[in-house]
Amino acid sequence: MSVPPAGTALAGGTHGPRALRPLLDTVLDALTTGAEDRAGPLPPGGPDAVTRAVRDACHPILPAHGTGPHAALRTLVHTLAAGAADPADPHCAAHLHCPPLALATAADLAAAALNPSMDSWDQAPAASALEALTSRALAALVYPRADAPDALVTTGGTESNQLALLLAREAATTDHPTAGPLQIVCGANAHHSIHRSAWLLGLPEPLTLPTPDGTLTPDTVHTCLANLAGHTGPLLLTATAGTTDTGAIDPLPALADLAAHHRARFHIDAAYGGALLFSDTHAAALDGLDRAHTVSLDLHKLGWQPVAAGLLAVPGPHTLTPLTHQADYLNADDDTEAGLPDLLSRSLRTTRRPDILKIAVTLKALGRHGLGDLVDRTLTAAHTLADLIEAHPHYELHSRPTLSTVLFRPTGTTDTALATIRRTLLIDGRAVLGRATTPTGLWLKATLLNPHTQPGDLTTLLTLVEGQTPR
Repeated sequence: MSVPPAGTALAGGTHGPRALRPLLDTVLDALTTGAEDRAGPLPPGGPDAVTRAVRDACHPILPAHGTGPHAALRTLVHTLAAGAADPADPHCAAHLHCPPLALATAADLAAAALNPSMDSWDQAPAASALEALTSRALAALVYPRADAPDALVTTGGTESNQLALLLAREAATTDHPTAGPLQIVCGANAHHSIHRSAWLLGLPEPLTLPTPDGTLTPDTVHTCLANLAGHTGPLLLTATAGTTDTGAIDPLPALADLAAHHRARFHIDAAYGGALLFSDTHAAALDGLDRAHTVSLDLHKLGWQPVAAGLLAVPGPHTLTPLTHQADYLNADDDTEAGLPDLLSRSLRTTRRPDILKIAVTLKALGRHGLGDLVDRTLTAAHTLADLIEAHPHYELHSRPTLSTVLFRPTGTTDTALATIRRTLLIDGRAVLGRATTPTGLWLKATLLNPHTQPGDLTTLLTLVEGQTPR
């Protein structure tokens, strides 16, 4: 059989790796030269400069005659790398946007080459078995005392939270078909996807409780749930283990007690903080997690996976019954009865990637202790940054970090000046910091997710901010 040209060769089969190898050399070279040209955490010049560079390098996007595979890869990958926000740079610390492990990225390449589609067993025989084994092992970390914990693979915290609300809504409908709609109670610290999912699912606007210290106050929650005693519908209390703004963790045991006392369903969004389960040092901060009906996890945050790597953990498969769906061309009843696994009922998506492969490779390679060590290192870096801020005469620290998020600002700086400092560093391409608004005003946010960040990197980051601070 003749071998197709490189541009039309397929990635799978016995000839696929041979076709991929020279193309990967081109990609890796382009990633290197692009990062060298960028020479920092972000391309300088702002949106207009980046858009112009992309347009000039890539025009025309759809030529009448192609440039060939190597030229196209070299041009576009170099351009993307030169114009990227690089989370591996220790001064790129704005968001929950992690630098992926090279190991996990290599596994993701294999997933792309094999291209299993996780909507029927005959499209993904081994991948479906791997997903079942790996997702259940991770669910067992969340629910160590459950008989058969399980987890669905999602695109991240937003989809996990949406599924949690959907399962709560459907469980309530099944248990109390004549009751009123599900009423969600959450904190002002909750991720925006709680409100957005309620809207998407046709549920009432969540009752949002104040979180003046960044977390839910049990007394406030108790009063709210008690006042809802006359509500004709079911209740869902949501808590957060790792808020987006500060990394704070709600008082999970107390909230679990309140949910049980008021007969409310309990969901915990642990998309950020769930990875503490890998750490012997920090796992106790998640006490009470196993008392939730559903838990969101996200390993493309403190798990160092390429996007996407989310999960929704549940204590048993019965929780997932509302997702049951049947289509003859994917999970015909007689196929399921004959023993072919039903994948369609494990997601709201149909076609989906085998995102579990990179997670499974990472777990196998590093083990729980290896991942826990990365978690410990990252949280230590956050405390080092907090120490540097507290020792600095011109900086103010918002609070000691719970996870890896540190809020700070130059002392006496106005909110307007602070926003300008952040944008100036972005446009110059020298540092990528986030912003968080609390009851005490605007703060710069450093979300540290690089486990290899050194104290000198953090000192330089503070120096960059200080250089833009008006005196």
